[in-house]
Amino acid sequence: MEPTAALNESSAAVPWLPARAGNASLELASRPPAPTAINPWDVMLCVSGTAIACENAIVVAIICYSPTLRTPMFVLIGSLATADLLAGIGLILNFVFQYVIRSETVSLLTVGFLVASFAASVSSLLAITVDRYLSLYNALTYYSERTVLCIHTMLVCTWGVSLCLGLLPVLGWNCLHDRAACSVVRPLTKSNVTLLSASFFLIFIIMLHLYIEICKIVCRHAHQIALQQHFLTASHYVATKKGVSTLAIILGTFGASWLPFAIYCVVGDPDYPSVYTYATLLPATYNSMINPIIYAYRNQEIQRSMWVLFCGCFQSKVSFRSRSPSDV
Repeated sequence: MEPTAALNESSAAVPWLPARAGNASLELASRPPAPTAINPWDVMLCVSGTAIACENAIVVAIICYSPTLRTPMFVLIGSLATADLLAGIGLILNFVFQYVIRSETVSLLTVGFLVASFAASVSSLLAITVDRYLSLYNALTYYSERTVLCIHTMLVCTWGVSLCLGLLPVLGWNCLHDRAACSVVRPLTKSNVTLLSASFFLIFIIMLHLYIEICKIVCRHAHQIALQQHFLTASHYVATKKGVSTLAIILGTFGASWLPFAIYCVVGDPDYPSVYTYATLLPATYNSMINPIIYAYRNQEIQRSMWVLFCGCFQSKVSFRSRSPSDV
């Protein structure tokens, strides 16, 4: 699901429609630009975009800077960070173009950029989930060339599909000349946001299924260890419980961020007050703010690389443990 759609609610091209339209802010006006009061929601989106861009720029820099972070797991984390970085930049540009440079062309380009970025972010989360599942299900063959090929294939599909989704409004699938076809996220059409929402629901269901399978594998491994040792130690129980809890937090955070916006895009009416769109879109952007914390900064290899990058030296007294993709 690509929230980016929502962002063009106020197009860079033109001012917000006056409040007399009652519903909605996210509409492009065809009349000459006039001074526009800054919408507080747009400010919050811009601030969110700035935080997202800064967080993920650090992750991208660390992965590019560290030759040791070249395994499939870190390639996928880098893809996620890159997508979120672009989404953050897109939110900032949306604000700038909305209030500084008003043009229908720029507006559509910004919308397409945001759609593609958020689509790549959500798709990268799916790719990371698949990678974690494979690292447990095929643990013995995970580090083979076949896995590398699989990861590269997922990356090509992720960015290829995301780019196509981003190009749709730019190539004409928009409601600039047909207001009746507009969705709650102008200038995207109802059919466009329905497609994006359906794509998100599909990805969410696949991720839910894979995380359930991961939980089953984790619990099965713990049971096998218990049988070998003839009892389940407290440490094994705690580790298993922690792993399952972490998976629940990961999926819960993702769903809580995106589901409200995805659902509202389907059931919402363009005549509803624009505050509803903003109120569901803003939490969706927070997912890109949380992603680097969950997938990057908690990883001890990245922590070690950050220590080297920002401190200039590595002190051996700081203990780091190498983690595999299956560590959650």
